[in-house]
Amino acid sequence: MIFAWTEVSEKGFRGRVRRSPFSRRGFVRRLVWLGLSIVLFVFPAFAWAQTPTPDLPAGPASGGLSPDKMLGNINGTIVDETGAAVAGAHVRLTSSNPSQNREVLTGDDGEFSFDNVSPGPFQLTVASASFAPQGYSGTLHPGEYCIVPAIELAVATAVTNVVVSVPQTEIAEEQIKVEEHQRVLGLIPNFYVTYDPHPAPLSAKQKFELAWKSTLDPVTFGFTGAVAGMEQAGGEFGGYGGGAEGYAKRYGASYADLTTSTFIGADLLPTLLKQDPRYFYKGQGSTRARALYAVANAVICKGDNGKWQPNYSAILGGLASGGISNLYYPPENRGVDLTFENTLVGIGENAVSNLFQEFLVTKLTPHLPHH
Repeated sequence: MIFAWTEVSEKGFRGRVRRSPFSRRGFVRRLVWLGLSIVLFVFPAFAWAQTPTPDLPAGPASGGLSPDKMLGNINGTIVDETGAAVAGAHVRLTSSNPSQNREVLTGDDGEFSFDNVSPGPFQLTVASASFAPQGYSGTLHPGEYCIVPAIELAVATAVTNVVVSVPQTEIAEEQIKVEEHQRVLGLIPNFYVTYDPHPAPLSAKQKFELAWKSTLDPVTFGFTGAVAGMEQAGGEFGGYGGGAEGYAKRYGASYADLTTSTFIGADLLPTLLKQDPRYFYKGQGSTRARALYAVANAVICKGDNGKWQPNYSAILGGLASGGISNLYYPPENRGVDLTFENTLVGIGENAVSNLFQEFLVTKLTPHLPHH
């Protein structure tokens, strides 16, 4: 039917003959233009779209930012507790990237700055003379200009080890005060024993005071009276006679023995020879070791230098006291042989006394210091 119209003609505009758009020739012409359009425009565009895109370098993870735009800055100010700027403080930056670790000094205004810092966690450590170290932790984002809060430094607390040298005489004085309260059964003085594991040496004055207090103690007078009474009851030193006069002579002789042996053997000679007249309580070790220690202390002692040495003070003091006693004892009780005999007896008595000190006296003396 369409092809039937191709024979129909009409008079067109300006006298030209206008053919129907559905004529055979017009239809073919349009098909040709359509093919050319496809060849010239559509096919090249399709071919370009199908061409593989060459691989490009991968961009930064942060939205395609360049590495330079990822770097950031860290800035801040160091102040003291009053808010004043701290100049010259050491500020150290520590980050996840070791190559970024660095250190700067604060300026006169207390400010510091780190440029071109890789993003990520970071740690600031601040140190300055006279101040305690301080730290700050944070996280820097890509391209961020980070201003940390003002870091306040506290004044460092000075810790000084001061060694105070206390004179030995003061230490010994405190120890003597303790010793002067040592009384067996709470009554009998026991001043010449130290329970301190590290006793200080006594000065000459302290040795004299200890002897003075020991001889003038009321219990000493009572003990001397008891000894004189037993001597008279036993008929010893018959040359003194009996009755009150004989008792008085025995009392005087007994007290003179005590006084001379104490002041010579525990004061004068220990001062000259620099020896300690006290017994040093052991209190530990086997029973045999303690017993041998106690007996040995009858003939040895500690010097003021802390070293063990022969007890010249006690031995010579006993001989000197015995020699002086020849001046007031009855004639039949005098003599050099008796003096040496009494000195040896005195050494044996000291050994027995030390055994009592080591094993028994501590149980009978209240309020003893812990050894």
